[in-house]
Amino acid sequence: MNVKNKFASLPLAAKIAIPCLLLGLGIILGIKFFGNSSKVTYLTETVAKGTLMTSISASGTITSGDTTYITTGSTGTVRKVYVKNGDTVTKNQKLAEITLDDLGRETQTTAWNNYQEALVNVKTAKTQKETDVINILLKKDDLKNAETAKRDAHSGGWNPTTHNPYTDTELLIVDKQYEEAIAGYDAAISNSSISNANISLTQVKASAAYRSYQQVSSTVYAPASGILDNLALAPGVSIGNTQTSSITVSSGTDSTSNSVSVNSQKIGAIKNPEGQYQATVSLTEVDVTTVKSGQKVTLTLDAFPDSSFTGMVLAVNTSGSVSSGVTAYSATILLDKTTIDIYTNMAVSATIITFTKTDVLLVTSSAIQTSTDGSFIQVQKDGKITNVAIESGSSNDFQTEIVSGLSEGDVIVTSTSSTQTKSTTSKNSSGSTLFTGNSRSGGMPGAPGF
Repeated sequence: MNVKNKFASLPLAAKIAIPCLLLGLGIILGIKFFGNSSKVTYLTETVAKGTLMTSISASGTITSGDTTYITTGSTGTVRKVYVKNGDTVTKNQKLAEITLDDLGRETQTTAWNNYQEALVNVKTAKTQKETDVINILLKKDDLKNAETAKRDAHSGGWNPTTHNPYTDTELLIVDKQYEEAIAGYDAAISNSSISNANISLTQVKASAAYRSYQQVSSTVYAPASGILDNLALAPGVSIGNTQTSSITVSSGTDSTSNSVSVNSQKIGAIKNPEGQYQATVSLTEVDVTTVKSGQKVTLTLDAFPDSSFTGMVLAVNTSGSVSSGVTAYSATILLDKTTIDIYTNMAVSATIITFTKTDVLLVTSSAIQTSTDGSFIQVQKDGKITNVAIESGSSNDFQTEIVSGLSEGDVIVTSTSSTQTKSTTSKNSSGSTLFTGNSRSGGMPGAPGF
């Protein structure tokens, strides 16, 4: 009986089961010989010592530079100019003379009178200070006498007025006099402190009054030392026709009865070759706690995209300001000297280095893995990958310090990637099927050899 007749004589269930078995066997063989396999690639790095740094970013503007502008609030006509651009000048040096018009003369007179009044206030404050010093000496003697009287009274001494032992009432009077002497001496000290503060205040006001006078004086003075630049003065030129800002010429007191407002204009500049620029940046509530004076800073300016600048934190204002419910704090940065001309109000981006740790073992933070037993890193050695327990220290957004577990030069795995590869292995087969017989025989579609 041939294969075909044998198959025909089988029960119906067997006829259905045999093709299914053959199909399953084909799938298994296909997976074995033509299936996909996964290949793991390890990305590694070598453990090395370095410097770990943490930093915060902030933005702001240049608030001062190496240029001091020459301004005047005088009105009139330039009479004489004593200097020229490029000259080296010193602070308060006379630069030019102006013939004042009526308004200019009136303003100058007011400013001068205000300055003289401010000087009188300084003198009055100093006189009061002298009085307070004398009063302190007197109150100190009173306290010393009261202290002696109290000590004598409570040690069984006699009352020098009655020539009898002190009564209880007299002891109470002596104690009260001592307390009053203490209060009088303390008050004298307090008044002296107030006088000191008042002297400082009146001196500041006097200086401000003098600067106001200089601003409207017929003489233009150099506000700083340096090299004269962009001086726009020449004999016959009118002054006071261009308004760039407004200044107030006031007295040295709190009274505003003698105050006048005048227009001030820039007429030149003085560059200080030894000067340094300053920037003010804004800090968040979180960042301000990490920023301290003396920390290193790197800066970039929009005006100079190809240049980088360095500096240090000069001061941090911890008072803060609130805008729309958000609190911000300012930090002043002193830039290192540079030959690039930077101007005030230029936008600046700063990176403030808040923490530095040198000569430590560093790894990429992504290399550290965790388990129930703690942290570990995969180490590659002799072609094998092993898990090594480690102890980590400080870190930033990218790197972590390794305290123990690794050595300099170790090769570690920072990440892995898997790629699918197709097997091209095949197996030769003959023309015969599972059943003996000719494979050319007809049969069910898809069933080999029937």
